[in-house]
Amino acid sequence: KNDVVTYKGKRIVYKKKEYTYILMNKPRGYLCSTTDDRGRKCVTDLLSGVEARVYPVGRLDLISEGILIITDDGELKNRLTHPSHEIPKVYRVKVAGEVSPDQLDILTSPLVIDGYKIKPVDVKITGSDESGTILKFTLFEGRNRQIRKMCQCADLTVKRLSRISIGNLKLDGLPVGKWRYLDD
Repeated sequence: KNDVVTYKGKRIVYKKKEYTYILMNKPRGYLCSTTDDRGRKCVTDLLSGVEARVYPVGRLDLISEGILIITDDGELKNRLTHPSHEIPKVYRVKVAGEVSPDQLDILTSPLVIDGYKIKPVDVKITGSDESGTILKFTLFEGRNRQIRKMCQCADLTVKRLSRISIGNLKLDGLPVGKWRYLDD
């Protein structure tokens, strides 16, 4: 902090990069991408007034919704997405019908998805009504369409999938399709 660095007689001043951190409640029907060659809507289309070139951290598929971090901080992106950092991602999943004990056992067992043995997933039944059962999935890695493929293995039909938290970040009433800057 106290050193003075010069080059060819000119002082070099270190400027710490200011990063942009955004929390969004992603709506269904938007891609977790900055562009799409097929003309589909992207989450960055919802970011009016953001001047930084930011990118979504992780993915939610086109028909999923919920919490999404968008930033230009590559180091943070790696910390949040790489399984070795064990950041929990929690999802609320509504499936059609009742979930049997056998189906719940399948969801929590060591599954192989697309030739890859996934890490154990904590799955709990949190409610039900006449239209289906609500499950809470806690993942520490996120394979492509993992929850949907897990439900397929258990012969369950996903009706709605929403990510409700990433680590200690929650939506806290943020409406679908809206976003806010994150602070420290």
